[in-house]
Formats: sequence, C-alpha cells, structure tokens
Amino acid sequence: MDNGAVYNETTEPEAKPPRRRPLGCTLRRLRGWRLPAKAVQTILSFVAVICEEVVEDCSNCAGLYFFEFTSCSAFLLSLLFLCMYCTDIYETMGEDKVQKM
Repeated sequence: MDNGAVYNETTEPEAKPPRRRPLGCTLRRLRGWRLPAKAVQTILSFVAVICEEVVEDCSNCAGLYFFEFTSCSAFLLSLLFLCMYCTDIYETMGEDKVQKM
C-alpha cells in the first residue's frame, strides 16, 4: 500500500486564508440607525469639548469645569464604543466582557 495515497485521502484541502479587512473595520455590529446615531453622538461631544475650550473668562467656573469633565468623558467614551463596535476588538475581547463594560 502506498503511504502517499492514504495520506492524501485523509487530509482536508488547505483552507484559504481569511480575507483581511482594512484596519479590521466592520459594520456588522452597528446596523441601521445605530451607526449614524453613534457617529453623531461622537461629533456632538467633540463640538462640546471645542466650545468649552473657547471660553476664556468666566465668573463662576465650577459649572464650566463640570461641563468640561462631562463633555470630554462623553467624547472619549463614545469614541471608544464606536471603535470597539466597528473593529475586531469586539471579537477579541468577547461579547460578555463588552456587555459588562
């Protein structure tokens, strides 16, 4: 019996390598209205950060500092979520960890 024939019959054909997406970008997780809503949220929070930085003088700065903190936090978190849902990080981290976050 020829060993080459047995080996060829039992092995599976070589699979093609998976097609790579540019920068791992995918829109599977944000379909329909969710992607535009998340993009608008990110843009508006960035505009809020810019508007806060334009203020040069204030009489009661406590409110301005709170607005700075919340607008910057909203921008960074919405950017993080947008990147997480639109890249391969979602699959890398696992759905349970993403849901906890």
